[in-house]
Amino acid sequence: MAQLFTRYLPIEQALALDQSDPLSGARRLFFVPPFGEGDSIYLTGNSLGLQPRSAQAYLQQELDDWKTLGVEGHFHAKNPWMPYHESLAPSLARLVGGLPSEVVAMGSLTHNLHLALASFYKPSGSRTAILTEEKSFPSDRYALTSHIQWHGLHAATELIEVPPMENGKPHSEETILRTIDTHGDRIALFLFGGVNYFTGQVFCMEKITRAAQAKGIIVGWDLAHAIGNVPLQLHQWNVDFAAWCSYKYLNSSPGGVGGLFVHERHHHDKSLTRLAGWWGQNKDRRFLMEPDFDPIPSAEAWQVSNAPILSMAVHRAALAIFDAYDLSLLRQKSLALSQALIGILDNAAVVTGEPIEIFTPREEAHRGSQISVRFPKRDKAFFNALTQKGVVADWREPDCIRMAPVPLYNSFEDLSRLESLILELLSQ
Repeated sequence: MAQLFTRYLPIEQALALDQSDPLSGARRLFFVPPFGEGDSIYLTGNSLGLQPRSAQAYLQQELDDWKTLGVEGHFHAKNPWMPYHESLAPSLARLVGGLPSEVVAMGSLTHNLHLALASFYKPSGSRTAILTEEKSFPSDRYALTSHIQWHGLHAATELIEVPPMENGKPHSEETILRTIDTHGDRIALFLFGGVNYFTGQVFCMEKITRAAQAKGIIVGWDLAHAIGNVPLQLHQWNVDFAAWCSYKYLNSSPGGVGGLFVHERHHHDKSLTRLAGWWGQNKDRRFLMEPDFDPIPSAEAWQVSNAPILSMAVHRAALAIFDAYDLSLLRQKSLALSQALIGILDNAAVVTGEPIEIFTPREEAHRGSQISVRFPKRDKAFFNALTQKGVVADWREPDCIRMAPVPLYNSFEDLSRLESLILELLSQ
């Protein structure tokens, strides 16, 4: 029955857009999960990015060197393992808008947040609170609460949470700024997700950072849904620290190695508490096995252990793809794809009479690839029906469907096929 409805993105128009897309060739660099005789409509790059076709070769190189060199691979592998993580820094710096010395590939997201919080959350006197977003990703809240408790304080009084405008809806930046202004004298640290995992809302990180630091607040950002998705300029914005994972938009394997940014102004501050480990030790003296910690004057000082080479090999493969493309082109296509998805959903509501609620902000500055939507008259059976038709999207309780068309491997054809399926299912 879908063919009876007026289409927002007919297949002919979608194919023409794909043909003129300067990024269309990037899709061939990834494995798209199959469905039937073709490809699935994969819209969950916000949860797990697709596997680069080059990942196996990058990983095999390290396996081969391990097989033939053993421990000597640390020095004599094709890509020596001792400084392996350093090769990732230029790519990561480009993606976050930082200096190579300000970024390090290491750990996992929450692990890295814990290390940063140990350094930067220093409750003292009346300045003891942490400001965060209500409905933040649970792991962030767990981490913040545990650090408050570690200092003998209580989250009920020391964790200030800015509520969304309505339940499940985006946050008001005006409310965030007003909360900073009102409670700034008692806030020690600010931590938000740069892109909200549930709504897909992109915050104005520069403005918020500036406002918080004007009140003497240390500013950190969780970039799990931001890196590889939206433009970042962490050095220019003067952000104190940030952490991220690499398995979403960066396509760097399930649970792949994460990353940390620490602004260069903190690098030489040896009075800054660090949970130290030997891979953060002065490289020239690391193997002298001295008892005192002499931190590397860079973000590397926050490393605690040597690099997980096999995970980093896949990370290198994925980052090499980003290195090959103009980030501004990725942003342009991301906005075009997300706008097309908004148009498809708006049109479906009009032509079918079905209420459809988009709660990702529509303004370009406040959205990335992800569009979060609910179908108020439908339950999870509707989502399951889409899944059975080959749509790989994401369900979040109680009634949210998250869809993220990613510019590197999604196409306008994907969205045209999605529109046909949505119209078909809404007509039933």
